[in-house]
Amino acid sequence: MTRVLFWRMMQFPAILAVIFVLTIWLCWMMPGSPVANPDRITSPAIEEAMLRQYRMESPWTFGISYLEGLVAGRDGHRAPYFGPSLQSQDFTVNELLADRLPVSIALGAAALGLAVLIGMLAGIAGALKPGSLLEGASVGMALLGVSLPAFVTGSLFLALSAWLLGWVPLRGWEWPGLAIWTSTWWVDFREMVAGMLLPALTLSLAPAAYVARLVRLGLGEILRSDFARTARAKGLSEARVLFDHALKPAFLPVLSFLGPAAATTLTGSFVIEMIFAIPGVGRLFVDSVLTKDLFVLMGIVLVYSTMLVTFNLLVDLAYGLIDPRIEMR
Repeated sequence: MTRVLFWRMMQFPAILAVIFVLTIWLCWMMPGSPVANPDRITSPAIEEAMLRQYRMESPWTFGISYLEGLVAGRDGHRAPYFGPSLQSQDFTVNELLADRLPVSIALGAAALGLAVLIGMLAGIAGALKPGSLLEGASVGMALLGVSLPAFVTGSLFLALSAWLLGWVPLRGWEWPGLAIWTSTWWVDFREMVAGMLLPALTLSLAPAAYVARLVRLGLGEILRSDFARTARAKGLSEARVLFDHALKPAFLPVLSFLGPAAATTLTGSFVIEMIFAIPGVGRLFVDSVLTKDLFVLMGIVLVYSTMLVTFNLLVDLAYGLIDPRIEMR
């Protein structure tokens, strides 16, 4: 296990290096100038000087300069330094990520928890009663969750709950931060939860559908296996068979799915954050694409890639903890 973990850790720099090169190349293919700002008028001479200042004469000079900032830091900033924001000139990318990433992580953690809870309950219900209305509802939920795009379900939830029922205000996301510890902390906390509920529920539908499908198929096959019939013949109740023998192996496919799903949800959803006006990483990424803010784009992609590789490694480690017969490769 230690040897395999060491080699997997050695793969980290190679994977991130490939992503780094591909991201720079794709960013360079985007139309428009990265130093152009619609809020100010700049002459070609000023734009050329700014390109030289940020080492953007070519993708290679930009990549080398950016890599130096990541490794050693720059302009008084410690490593890793993702550079300045070209559009938000008073902020660095590190400051923007520090401000936006906790919002996306809170939203993603809530969505991931809901996805596992809803998916497990729906999958177990469908597997225990094959051919029943519960299984039909589980299959229908999986089909709807996978088929309906997020902007459709998000718009429906927002219109139904905020406009018709008046449960959630339409003013958008509010992140109280340190204000939660003031005298009005309960009001701030309640408003934060209310504002998080609909986006988290919308973001959880697609992964919940996959979890329900994986649990229903895996658990149904295990409950019909020989060792499950043997356990019943020994006098074990259906609940004991389910929780002591069937649920753990049925969760292994879900665990492999949760690796990339966790990275996706914890870094936010572009569509969800735009619909519900959530100031997270996803919305920041969309804004940076529209303005071709290369430093912000590079920072978000590298942070997202690091989280994705890390979660996949954690999933592989969790495999061995759940089932010691499985070896990492």
